[in-house]
Amino acid sequence: MFSKPAIQVKNLSKCYQLYNKPSDRLKQFLWRGKKQFFREFWALNDINFEVMPGEVLGIVGRNGAGKSTLLQLLCGTLNPSFGEVKVNGRVAALLELGSGFNPEFSGRENVFMNGAILGLTQDEISARFDDIVAFSGIGDFIDQPVKTYSSGMFVRLAFSVATSVYPDILIIDEALSVGDGAFSHKSFNRIMQLKEQGTTILFCSHNLFQVDALCNKVLWINNGKNQAFGMANEVLPIYSNSLESSNEQLPENDVSEKTENTVARIEKIAINQTSEQKQFYLDSSKDDLRIQVKFQISNTYPSPSIGIGIRSSDGRLVSSAGSLSDNILLSFDKNGIGEAEIIFPKISLLKGEYLLDVYLMCERGIHVYDMARPYATLMMKQEGLEQGLVNLPHRWEITNKKI
Repeated sequence: MFSKPAIQVKNLSKCYQLYNKPSDRLKQFLWRGKKQFFREFWALNDINFEVMPGEVLGIVGRNGAGKSTLLQLLCGTLNPSFGEVKVNGRVAALLELGSGFNPEFSGRENVFMNGAILGLTQDEISARFDDIVAFSGIGDFIDQPVKTYSSGMFVRLAFSVATSVYPDILIIDEALSVGDGAFSHKSFNRIMQLKEQGTTILFCSHNLFQVDALCNKVLWINNGKNQAFGMANEVLPIYSNSLESSNEQLPENDVSEKTENTVARIEKIAINQTSEQKQFYLDSSKDDLRIQVKFQISNTYPSPSIGIGIRSSDGRLVSSAGSLSDNILLSFDKNGIGEAEIIFPKISLLKGEYLLDVYLMCERGIHVYDMARPYATLMMKQEGLEQGLVNLPHRWEITNKKI
């Protein structure tokens, strides 16, 4: 049982002074606080939470809620106006990858410089240097100036350095994976390995699917204040409902962002044995919905998983299903070709228009290789007068018992 938190935040606040024009800054200096020429903006106000070693904390909130400010305070790149942050252990942050790189220096020089910034000695960096270069895939370009790198090479090297320190605490802002399809999968696995090794992780994202899948606890920040803090399965439904009640849709990335399809891709989708149509008329509680998915994956990778999402016309997720959750192991031949079919018997969606999404994901069911979103539209018809989105299984009993 751990007695010392990895991160402890008490009454943390950050206030910015906003000036209408540059001359007001000079006036403020000259008046020495006797008169105020600025207005205050509290990016964070009285934030409190603890994260124990090995826990994964998700941080959610609308744009401008104060999430990025909090991460910068935890990393030490900002100083608080009030309150305190206690961090126990070595911290690595995946915020703006490569922001500390000098474009005039070679990749090698930047590795040693950034390694030192992250707290490694020269001997430690030298011992890990070959692994850093191998993971990044930079090759002979490591001795060329960083300014000659493509954006992909730049990010790959920055990620390799940031995760090579084997941190006690890893802070991630938005992106779980970087680069093209192959490196994206590799970087995602690196992060998951750190999680499995007991690294404390703070994951800030709009992606509620990933937050739910990865995090033990969730902190919801609203207008710079603690709105809720607790177990993920308790906080996320409240946050999601708040977005829906304010008519604010969740971002389009229900799961992770799709990268280049260099690892795996969807080859073909057929609904009720046809791949020609994109609009289907079905009778509620009478017609089956059959979805066939053909995919191709590099045969050096583990078996992928398939996810299906059904959304209402306004974008709200009505239901989902995944081969991973259902313990279905997909197979593929020596060429990496595989197929799977999911059947919704007598689909019970009530009348209305629904959007059907198909995802091809990694073996963990989180990282997306390819997606068709939306792939098709389902037009549901019904005979009864039931209202809502779905007709739940039910039965009636006639009884003379008193209630």
